[in-house]
Amino acid sequence: MKALALIDGEHYPDVVRVAFAGLEHDVAGAVLLGGTEKLRGGEDYGVPVFDTLEDAFEALSPEIVVDLSDEPVVDPPRRFRIASRVLAHGLPYVGADFRFDPVRFEPFSRPALAVIGTGKRVGKTAVAGHVARLLSRDRFVVVVAVGRGGPQEPVIVDREPEIDELLALSRAGGHAASDYLEGAAFASVVTIGSRRAGGGLAGAPFYSNVGAAAELAASLSPDLVVFEGSGAAIPPVEAGKRVLVVGATQDPATVIGYLGAYRVLLSDLVVLTGCEEPLADEDRIQKLRRAIAEVSDVPVLQTIFRPRPVSDVSGRRVAYFSTAPGGAHARLREHLRREHGAEIVHVSGNLSRRPELRADLASLEARSAELYLVELKAAAIDVVAETAAERGVPVVLCDNEVRTVDGESLDERVLELAEALEGARA
Repeated sequence: MKALALIDGEHYPDVVRVAFAGLEHDVAGAVLLGGTEKLRGGEDYGVPVFDTLEDAFEALSPEIVVDLSDEPVVDPPRRFRIASRVLAHGLPYVGADFRFDPVRFEPFSRPALAVIGTGKRVGKTAVAGHVARLLSRDRFVVVVAVGRGGPQEPVIVDREPEIDELLALSRAGGHAASDYLEGAAFASVVTIGSRRAGGGLAGAPFYSNVGAAAELAASLSPDLVVFEGSGAAIPPVEAGKRVLVVGATQDPATVIGYLGAYRVLLSDLVVLTGCEEPLADEDRIQKLRRAIAEVSDVPVLQTIFRPRPVSDVSGRRVAYFSTAPGGAHARLREHLRREHGAEIVHVSGNLSRRPELRADLASLEARSAELYLVELKAAAIDVVAETAAERGVPVVLCDNEVRTVDGESLDERVLELAEALEGARA
């Protein structure tokens, strides 16, 4: 393979030349990353030497990047940043005792936009649902959702699932709160469920049936497909545009560190979620924005979530079940009271913690909640809806509405991405 070598001035050039000769790849050029201790001037490495990765990529079109640099010129954080840039160019990055490969994206025949994330519970499903609803106003949109509890074979859902249907699925052993069901319940578009297991540092799933789900989506001849990632895993299907969802509470060192920068570099838009106190103050948000700007000039939008029941809850005594952290509960309670007319008798953020969730439900027996409002996540069906069925309490599903808070328009940005996809196809 044609290789680009990364070198530094802390090694004597003749040692580097010998190392080149011992490689299994053909070194076509090198990038000098820094360091001057072993350099006298006019060094001959036997290949062209470039100042930047971008210059070398353009001049050589290498097939692999081999890192022969070392401390102190390249420390671990810088090495991961370099790795992210190499992977974003679609190339493997190898060193003495490591190898990183980019996610292998399978070709896809339809215009596609992927919504990916930097971790679990950052709001990918809510953002993907918002994107799908917006674009479906004048397009035939299909969502392919990837989940750790997705179906064994890809499943099409073309209508909003009823609570009784979700209970039946749960009782049969299925995951009735998987992301594809949440998308079908709230996005009001055709949704295809798929599954994955494991996730690498760059975001490749160890196993998935997303390829089969993509083929199924393409067979429907949609105008556009929205692929929704799972956790920090990226759907391994080629998408012309990507939206990266980042939780404002996340550590900037995680968002852009390790191979987080790879996700930023792959993306055309970054959506920060949870941009309000007490979850994240302005100082924290700005640190995150600056960290992202270090990697890319990608547009960044700040957003918040607000609960949106799928049916009327006004005048009802409501127990609300979500995955929201405790610091957000007072704000969510007030929002449901003010904008939806509900009397909130209890708020639980324990959908993903079954023992605590069961304790919350046990405490409700004396609270006389006449309706359970629940996000379709985690134990929403197998615990909350099952308990509601036993008690004869109706259940209403609750979406998370995405709202921008920095004066930018998420809708305008998404429409621009969609139009660019359609323009490229034309």
